[in-house]
Amino acid sequence: MKKLSLAIASLLLVLAALLTVPAGSAFAQTIEETIAKFATDRFPDTTRGVEEITRSGHPTALAIVEALGDNRLAYRRADRRVFVIGTDDKIRSAETGAVETDVDIDDLRRVRINNPIRQTIAAALGALRLGSSDPGQRRAAAEAIMQAREADQAPALEAALGREKDARVATAITQALAALRIVDTKQPESVRLAAIDTLADRGDREALVMLRSLPADAPAAIKQRAERAAAGVERHLSILSGVQNIFFGLSLGSVLLLAAIGLAITFGVMGIINMAHGEMVMLGAYTTFIVQEFLRANAPGLFDWSLLFALPLAFLVSGGVGIAIERTVIRFLYGRPLETLLATWGVSLALQQAVRTIFGSSNREVGNPAFMTGSFDLFGIALTWSRLWIVVFTVVVFACLLFVIRYTDYGLRMRAVVQNRAMAGSVGIRTNWIDALTFGLGSGIAGIAGVALSQIDNVSPNLGQGYIIDSFMVVVFGGVGSLWGTLVAALTLGIANKLLEPLAGAVLGKILILVFIILFIQKRPRGLFAQKGRTAES
Repeated sequence: MKKLSLAIASLLLVLAALLTVPAGSAFAQTIEETIAKFATDRFPDTTRGVEEITRSGHPTALAIVEALGDNRLAYRRADRRVFVIGTDDKIRSAETGAVETDVDIDDLRRVRINNPIRQTIAAALGALRLGSSDPGQRRAAAEAIMQAREADQAPALEAALGREKDARVATAITQALAALRIVDTKQPESVRLAAIDTLADRGDREALVMLRSLPADAPAAIKQRAERAAAGVERHLSILSGVQNIFFGLSLGSVLLLAAIGLAITFGVMGIINMAHGEMVMLGAYTTFIVQEFLRANAPGLFDWSLLFALPLAFLVSGGVGIAIERTVIRFLYGRPLETLLATWGVSLALQQAVRTIFGSSNREVGNPAFMTGSFDLFGIALTWSRLWIVVFTVVVFACLLFVIRYTDYGLRMRAVVQNRAMAGSVGIRTNWIDALTFGLGSGIAGIAGVALSQIDNVSPNLGQGYIIDSFMVVVFGGVGSLWGTLVAALTLGIANKLLEPLAGAVLGKILILVFIILFIQKRPRGLFAQKGRTAES
């Protein structure tokens, strides 16, 4: 009896001791043990560490998981303490988040991860960010959980959905829950069918993959509903793909128009087959590169305005080179088309070699201003800002060129030379200077095209060669000397090219377009919009 009394007394003393321990001590010990798992350098321990730190609610949990995913979580070999290396290169304690000034980064070893751990990290980040005050982060967290498809995240999603006030975030959470429930065999059939409808409403490729990835042993009703939903999503995606290809075609057509419109002017007015036209485009692109390098070195704050500075300079550089070529080479070869073609080809080779000598043969970096960076979503179609701005820029250039040709004295004289060169000369128009200025105008527009192309293509000495053949195809198809014909031809060929690529491939698509143009000019040799006037008829 006495021994029993002593045992009871000892038990009471132990309980009293436990009750007097601060509440946070056991928690702190658990966190220390959890964080220590990252220092074992074993993948299973790292996985368990991520899962435990996510459930803990510890203040540094998000920082630890983010650092692990970015290869910024490290441990010291001497004492196995774990640290977070910040994006500002400061080293912080993983336990407290405090900056550690006495830790040498050379003494730290990064925590290794593999693909399964990366998936665990993605799901953990989703769960941790669901409680963020930023709606954008909460929505991104729901998307991350949806892609990771970790079933144990369902309770966190349900809790987040119950307190969510933002409609877009709530939709994202609902869709993430649907992605988990559709494969959860413990859910009632009605819940899984509702999840299928939710994913069908989402209607993107991610939803299609989930609808197609049902387990083989899923009930027949669920399989049938998922199959119908997947078919509907595929039709929706097919329509979106067609619309997106049309936009890409308009974008490509705008590029072709910029590259070809100057050639349409020189070819139409002077009848010159200028094989150096692509090099005028190249000079415009390199002018953009020089302007950006100057601004980077001397006025970084003006970098976003670099294209506005480059446009007039590119026009002047390419236009000046074009006038020089006309005055020194082409003026002696009028009426001799074969020799003109060979001479301008030689000029193109000389310009390419000159650029290689000055800038080297490797690609040059041309940056995108902030307003041309990134993309945006329009009714489920991803569109890039750079392509959209090029379409807008092309419309502006085309409108300005039409104004110059139709409503200025120079435009009137140029049209007179196009329609009847002999009569224009007899009334006092200096046709030789009109030729030079026209060649300079066409070359200057090619330089402006180079500014635009520098935003979507590699800037190299061979830049112009990739567009010279397509430019001639546009000019011949649209009608030599016709601006409206060039516009219609460029957009038509651009859209046709992008619509044929998914069906026939890029190379075969171009071949089919070339065959079509050859057959077309057999029936209509002067193109879509035939030029009028005595010169054209002769």
